Amino acid sequence: VKDVDIVCLIIDACKPFGKGDQWVADRIDIKNAFVIVNKSDKATREQLMSQLQAVSALEAAEYFPVSARTGEGVPELLAALAARMPEGPEYYPTDMVTDTDDSQWVAELVREQLLAVLKDELPYSVATKVTEWDWPRVRCEIYVERESQKGMVIGKGGELLKQVGIQVRAQMPEGAFIELHVVVDKDWQQNLDRLERLGY
Repeated sequence: VKDVDIVCLIIDACKPFGKGDQWVADRIDIKNAFVIVNKSDKATREQLMSQLQAVSALEAAEYFPVSARTGEGVPELLAALAARMPEGPEYYPTDMVTDTDDSQWVAELVREQLLAVLKDELPYSVATKVTEWDWPRVRCEIYVERESQKGMVIGKGGELLKQVGIQVRAQMPEGAFIELHVVVDKDWQQNLDRLERLGY
């Protein structure tokens, strides 16, 4: 807690401020904390006003009635949090949107589209790795553990794999061409060398 920029104490607008809430409040720097009264959409006006009156005795830095479900009050909370954030060091160039390299990004994109099409049938039995990068041509291998899984990934007449390729290309820069190849690598999840090779 000592190293954080700000502490937020979240309480339920529909329940009276209790001993547990007070226990937490006593153990943080409450005068520099934000108190967030959540579920403002479920509480009656009387409940909300009563709760805000009760927590005002804490003398926190600021109070925010919000609804996480509807988003009411959230923009004001985010603005107040942003205003309290100190400017930190620039760890990455300003034009860098991710610390993931391009090949890893494409491999994850392929896996994401596979899981979307397969409806989570093989979530932990599929791995992906870009094996060739000769832009705009990219080759990505899809690893499964059994021949039966290979058939599921390819689909009837290769239609499923084709669909995945179309979805992946749609999210890559224009002109990109991606080759998808399915490889059966039995028990790859139990082999440390293979896991390391696949980036795990």
